[in-house]
Amino acid sequence: MYPTLLLRIEGLAVFAAALATYYLLEGSLWLLALLAFAPDLAMVGYLAGARTGSAVYNAAHTYVAPLTLGALGLWTATPLLVLGALVWTAHIGADRALGYGLKYPSGFSDTHLTAGDSAPADGTPAAPEPAD
Repeated sequence: MYPTLLLRIEGLAVFAAALATYYLLEGSLWLLALLAFAPDLAMVGYLAGARTGSAVYNAAHTYVAPLTLGALGLWTATPLLVLGALVWTAHIGADRALGYGLKYPSGFSDTHLTAGDSAPADGTPAAPEPAD
């Protein structure tokens, strides 16, 4: 199985777990709708160039920040922070499941899910590479 396919399945699992937890904590639909695409506002960083854009985008699309926010919400008993962290985590998981990865400064479409992987995103085998 190709690493890209495994990462996409992992993203789907994170998305499902985060949304299920959000539902179990009785998060509101309006908050989910409001925050669902908020991390994508980080694409504005690309207005300053690819290097800055990829750094800003990646900062908003790694699990470190939402996990930190969720831990802070649990520690301070602030449910809104926990719910926000779950929506953020679900967003990242959905992005990974759809094949949107962390960006390289070489270009918006160069991601950790596409670089160096000659296999198509659907997991079908790629054509064999020529022998040296």
